[in-house]
Parts: sequence; C-alpha cells; structure tokens
Amino acid sequence: MDDGKPTGSKAKWWSRPSAVRVTPSVPEQSEPADAQPSAAAPEAGREATVKATAPTTAPQPAEPALSDTAAPPQPAEPVIADTVAAPAPAVADTAAPATPVATAPSRPAPLHEPDPYSTPPYGGPGPWAPAPPVQRPVPTPAQGTPVPAQYTVPQTVPHAAQPVPPAPPAPHAAPSAPLPPAQPEPAVPHPQQPMHHHPQPPADERPQPLNSVWLQYDPWSAPGRPLTEPGEPVARKRRRGPLLVGALVIALVAGGTGGAIGAYVERNGGIVQVELPQADRENGDRAPDSVAGIAASALPSVVTLHVSGGGEQGTGTGFVLDRQGHILTNNHVVDPAGTSGDITITFSGGETAEATLVGKDSGYDLAVVKVTGVSGLKPLPLGNSDNVRVGDPVVAIGAPFDLQNTVTSGIISAKERPITAGGEKGDGSDVSYVDALQTDAPINPGNSGGPLVDSKARVIGINSAIRAADTGAGAEGQAGSIGLGFAIPINQGKRVAEELINTGKATHPVIGVSLDMKFTGDGARVGERGKDDTPSITPGGPAAKAGIKPGDVITKVDGQRVHSGEELIVKIRAHRPGDRLELTIRRGGDERTMTLTLGSADSS
Repeated sequence: MDDGKPTGSKAKWWSRPSAVRVTPSVPEQSEPADAQPSAAAPEAGREATVKATAPTTAPQPAEPALSDTAAPPQPAEPVIADTVAAPAPAVADTAAPATPVATAPSRPAPLHEPDPYSTPPYGGPGPWAPAPPVQRPVPTPAQGTPVPAQYTVPQTVPHAAQPVPPAPPAPHAAPSAPLPPAQPEPAVPHPQQPMHHHPQPPADERPQPLNSVWLQYDPWSAPGRPLTEPGEPVARKRRRGPLLVGALVIALVAGGTGGAIGAYVERNGGIVQVELPQADRENGDRAPDSVAGIAASALPSVVTLHVSGGGEQGTGTGFVLDRQGHILTNNHVVDPAGTSGDITITFSGGETAEATLVGKDSGYDLAVVKVTGVSGLKPLPLGNSDNVRVGDPVVAIGAPFDLQNTVTSGIISAKERPITAGGEKGDGSDVSYVDALQTDAPINPGNSGGPLVDSKARVIGINSAIRAADTGAGAEGQAGSIGLGFAIPINQGKRVAEELINTGKATHPVIGVSLDMKFTGDGARVGERGKDDTPSITPGGPAAKAGIKPGDVITKVDGQRVHSGEELIVKIRAHRPGDRLELTIRRGGDERTMTLTLGSADSS
C-alpha cells in the first residue's frame, strides 16, 4: 500500500538532489502561496507545470518503481533548464485547496529542504525515496537468464552520450548559478477519491525500462555478462597441486598393493601352476683333462671287492690290468680271505663276478686276483710315476665305506715319502715298506687298492694308506681322511704285478745286511749280530762284496739322506734287483762312499 504517500512518479534514491548552490547576490525566488495548485484542479496545475518544463529531447521510459505492486510506466525525466525552480508544496495527510500557478512556466520545486551535508545516499530515507522492495531470487538455469526481446539493447549510442541543447535561462534566474536536477512532481491523490491499487498488467507483459538495475542484476551469474556465451569455450585454469597429490597417492597405493601381491605370489608359489626355467639338455662330453672327463674315462675300469673268510670280511677297490681279467689291489684287502675265502668283484656297471687269488706280497702290500667268463673288460692305462711332480692334479677313485664309484680329486703333495704299514701280527711279517706318493685327495677305508690317476686318466699310484688324526697319547687314530693319503708308485706296482702274474711270487732287492732297528741315531746302523745269532752281514752278498762291516752307519742312498733303518729298506725296495746303488757310510769319524749291486730275495 501507499500509506498516504504520493502515488506519482517517485525519485530514485540514488539521484537524491543536492543542495542548491547559488551566489549570494542572487536571492532565491519564492512563489506566492496562491501559486500552489488547488485540490479541485490538480490536473490543471500539473499540465501547467509540465508545459513550463517541456523536454528538449525525446522522452525515455523511466525505470519502474521498486515496490510490492508495480506502478505504470512514467515518462523520463525532463531536461532541466538553467532556472531556479520554486520549492514544491508540502503534502499533508488531508487534501488542501490548491491555487493555480500564476507565474510563468518554471521548474517544479523540490519536496524537501536542501541537504546541508550533501551526502546522498547515506542520509535517512524520506518520502521521496522509499526503500526498494525485497528481491526474491529464483533459481538460475544452467544456460543463463533469458532477456525478453523488448528489452534487447540496440546497437546505438546511449542517450546519455548524446548532446542535449541547453534550455533558455529564465529571466529571474542568475545565469551563472548551477542548479540541481529537477525532480518530477509527485502525484497527489484526489481528496474525494479513495486510495486504491490499480490493477497491474502481468509481469511478463508489462514493459520495463532497459536501464533497470534489477533486470540486469543476477546474484547467481557473473556480473555484466550471461552465463553462456557463443564462441569457443574459455580456457579454465587448472589447479595442478591437488592433481599431483592425488596422482602421487594413487601411485603409492598402487605400488604398495603391487608389492603386497608380489610378495604373496612369491611366498605362496603364485596363483597359477609354476613352471621353472631350465637349461636345455646338453651332451655329456667334458674336457678330457677335467675331473669329469677323467672320471668318465677311468670309472669303467675300476671295481669293488667284497672279501670274506676265516670270520673276517672287508671291502676294497681294484682296477683292471688286462683283458684276461687280472685285477690289481692291496694285499691287506684280500688277506681276510686267506687261501679258501670268497672274493666277489662288482664292476662299475653293477655286474658281479667271482675272482680267484693269483698272488700277493706283504712287503709291497700288493695282490693280484683274476675273474673269468667276463667280456668287455676295459684295462686302465698305466702311467710313469717317475714323471710325477709335486702339485700335479690327481683323481682318486674307490669305494670308501662301501660307497662304490666315489671320485675325489687333489694334487700330489710329496714324492718318495717312506712309510710303513701293517704290523698287526707282531712278528713284522705283515709290515709294508713303501716309498709312497703323498696326496691330499680324500682317501678313506674302502679306497685301498684303488687307482690314483693323472690328468690323462693314467694310473700313477695305488692308494694304500692314510695318516689318521691322533686323539691323544696311546689312543688309536681316528678313521677317515685328514688330507694325508699315500699311494704305492705305479712303477713299483707294475714290476710286482708282473712277477705275481708270471710266477705267483714277487722278488725283493736286498744288500745282504741285518740292521739294528733299535738304533736311535741319525742313519741306519748295521747290527753286530743277525737273527738267531747269525752273522749280520751275509757272506758273499752285495754288502760283503762292497766292504761294509758290522757297526757301520749308512747315511745316504744315491745321495739322498736316510734317518732310520725303515727308510733304508724303503729306498732299497724302490729299486729292482740288479740295480746299482751308491751308499755313503760313516765309520768312526770318517765317511766313505761304496757302490754295490742289489741282490734278490723271494717273498715269503
């Protein structure tokens, strides 16, 4: 409702007139009281006023009043001439008689006194500027708010920029005093007509001015431009920070998940059937001088012996000497069989055969057995033990602890190592004297009689003894290899094997003296008396012919130092009967050299 206020054209609150600035020399003209329009003829007064302030330009539609009920469109503000307008009459609650304006046409006077502070629009609201109604927003569609066709702004120069010719000044106004813009006269309701609201046209049919602020204002769209525009889309700046952080988080999660899955697959054997990579099948050929090549060449000629008889049994190794079935091994391997025991031969391929004893010699710890009715035998070639050098690679083959076809490897640790083995009988008849080859190839019980071969798979020795580790004074040695193995040189084994095959017996080289085995000095001392109180020097023997006497001490054989009687026997048996030896003897304080030819003695 209007609440008794004027219903005419309302001034915009942002165009509140400022104080009139006039020069002191020009007095302000006031209208007489009878110049006010009467209530009985309001329209006549208004027409007179409008005629006095005729616009000089084409009228423009004014903005609609912002109220709960829309007012009809009002004409645009007229162009104000440089004349001082009389103040507007005050509007009372009851209509007063109005007097027609008797003066010349002039501008309507403002409805209020000039604002002394001149600070619009911050002053309090007055009757000339009611507060704008509340704008209730409606949802803005995604494509923007459409504008009716009648409000489309033509592509012309705004009327504000067009020049307006000034109106001729009034005769009673000072030409130099600037005047504020005049406000249209508010409409005064007729005192005899009741106040009521005129029906308003629908919102979509009533015209609105193009410069309406509320028409252009949309709180949900960008200011001054629609939500959508034709043409290419505007590039939007992307914030890379969150994207990078998200990508990093995704990578970490994916990596952790992949790692967990990989660990699970690895620990649990995978989720599919496992197929492990494997090298292709290769041929079995190896370099002939490699351990594998040596073993492949020598194994078919190596056999395992199982001996039993007289309440004893044992296991040993041997190797094939010829195609007639002769097999060389150690004497202590076949000794448990005696003269009536059983000897069984097992070949590398698993075939077995019975064997008979051909001959044996306890002094050399060698024996020969023979198998019959066996074909396809492969003799093992023999090497030359004199060609062996310390450090040469060797391979030992045997059946340690009855583990057939066991292959071990090592080197030659020493040569001409004098050793004695046996002696269990106590009378010395089973003692062996060997000028042995020392090796670090592992040799254990069961390797006895097996071959020790060189890099060309040739036999250079017969494995016979090991040095066991002592566990203390008076304690027996520990069985097993400690890297000290001894083999009979093949040169000596060949000679003895030939004699055993040909004659059934082996001959020993001798010098014809009896030694004092209790002598503790350096060298081998000739005894004063022999066994059973016989002469210590055999009459007519090699020593007697060379001039050796009882009590002489033999210190060297062919220039090699000897330290005991056992070493002297070993050095002599390393030769053949008939070989010439050079002996160095010490008699009293003098040393002399003698040469003699070795004799022969049958093995017992």
